[in-house]
Formats: sequence, structure tokens, C-alpha cells
Amino acid sequence: MSNISFIIEERPSDIGNFLVGRLLPFRQKRMVGPFIFIDHMGPVALSDHENFDIGPHPHIGLSTLTYLFEGSIMHRDSLGTEIEIKPGQVNWMTAGKGITHSERTPDYLRKSDKKMHGLQIWVALPKEEEYSEPSFYHADEKDLPDWEENGVHYKLIAGEVLGKKSPVPVYSPLYLIEIKTKERQNINIGSSLFGESGLYILEGKVETEGTVFEPKQLLVAKDAGLCEFTMHENTTVYIFGGEPFAEPRHIYWNFVATDKERIEEAKQMWANREFPSIEGETGYIPLPEENPNLKLK
Repeated sequence: MSNISFIIEERPSDIGNFLVGRLLPFRQKRMVGPFIFIDHMGPVALSDHENFDIGPHPHIGLSTLTYLFEGSIMHRDSLGTEIEIKPGQVNWMTAGKGITHSERTPDYLRKSDKKMHGLQIWVALPKEEEYSEPSFYHADEKDLPDWEENGVHYKLIAGEVLGKKSPVPVYSPLYLIEIKTKERQNINIGSSLFGESGLYILEGKVETEGTVFEPKQLLVAKDAGLCEFTMHENTTVYIFGGEPFAEPRHIYWNFVATDKERIEEAKQMWANREFPSIEGETGYIPLPEENPNLKLK
């Protein structure tokens, strides 16, 4: 019997001036562990008059994780944070009771040809942390656990697993691991995983139980403990997951909560412009029409 419960293909989604490949939420699988939203950005080449610009927008009830393969983004938020994220680094922003942020091409790159490629991830907060104070954490590439075993390169981006711990301050048991190999290799790490687990293929091919899977596919395991697969040559995958929450999550736009009333409250706050502002930023993204496919876990 196959250990794969879902095979999720990237679906194109327009986020304003940028097209992304959406992986989560999926109509039949809203979350994997605490992971509630994953977008694959790019790869895309931007000319000297094209830029990545996501203006000020709000979040509640989640942590955002930005991880780039190529390009650069300037992050600004209502805490006063202003920091550029580059490939291999991690931006981890915890919204808690509410935060506003923007993501833009840095000024020094705005008139140059450039590339953009990376992952945008949301991790839902435990119920008791949904009203916590917002915070921000940046990790340099050198700060992340990075090691090699039998010709396979591992990097722990967030969480704790395989005897390693990332410095990113997560709020529930989870993991996000990058695995790369130049040669064909068998990977068997299921005994170290826990909770729910998903495997995203960025490049190359993955073979399991006689079936070969290709890039832009997300495989969700029935049992993380049985996670065993073969990576073909020049393959990169990301394994993520963790303990699921007991309570379902509601999602509307950039808001995540265990309580629908909390989301309605946040919608009203944004409509009334009551969220904290970002110094030096202008612009306002209005509330979108509600998408019935993004309501429940």
C-alpha cells in the first residue's frame, strides 16, 4: 500500500504583479502539520523596469517564513524592522495579534535586471499564541545547521529534527529541511520525523514505491515514519511538517485564526485602517472578496 496520501501540483496564483505556484492550502488538504500556506515564487527574470512590490498588508495568527534561492527582497514592518533578505537566509515574522509589512525589490536593484525565486510559507500559531505580541527574526545562512552524510547535503531551515535545531524561534514542534544531492541516493529519515509530513520537489526527480515524481509536486505522507525515497541526480527537495493542532484553522486573505470572530475583527480593523503602520511606507491594499475555497482547515 502506498504511503502517499496526496499528490499536490502547483497551481498558478496571481498575487498582484507576480504569478506564483500555490501548494497549500489545497481543497482536500488544508494544512500539513502547522504549515497552512506555501507559495513557490518564480523562477522569474525581471527587467530593469520590473520590480517585486507587495505593499503594506496585515497578518494575524501566524508566522511567515521567507526563503530565497535567487534574488533579494527588502522587508519592512510595523515593528520598525527594515532588512534585506538574500538567498539562503531566513526571514521569520510572527504576526500574533497583528502586524503590517511590505516586501519590495531593494532600491539599489530597482533599475537593474534581476531574478526572483524562493518560497513563501505561513505557519499557524498555537491557539494560546494567537494574541501574542508580534516579533521578527532574521537568520543568516551561516546560522542554520548545515551538514553532509553519504554524499547528501542537508540544511535545517526551521524547527528541530535529525538531532539538529535551527535558531529560528518556532512556536510548535515542526521541521523544514532542505536536502540536495548530485548523485542518485536513497533517503530514509522517516524514523526521525513526526506528525504530518510533506515532501516538495524543487528540482530533479524523486522515486518512491516504483513511481517517479518531478518538480512542482508536493507529496503528503500517510505516515511520516515511513518516509523513504530515492533522489535522482541533481535533485533538491524540501521536507516539512510537524504536529498538527487539535483545533481547525480558518483562513481569510492574510488572516489565520481558530475563531471566525477573530478574523471578522481583523477585517474590520484593516478596513478602518487600525492596524499599525510602517514608517516610510505608503499605499493600501483593500480587503479582497472572500474566497470560499480558503475558509477551513
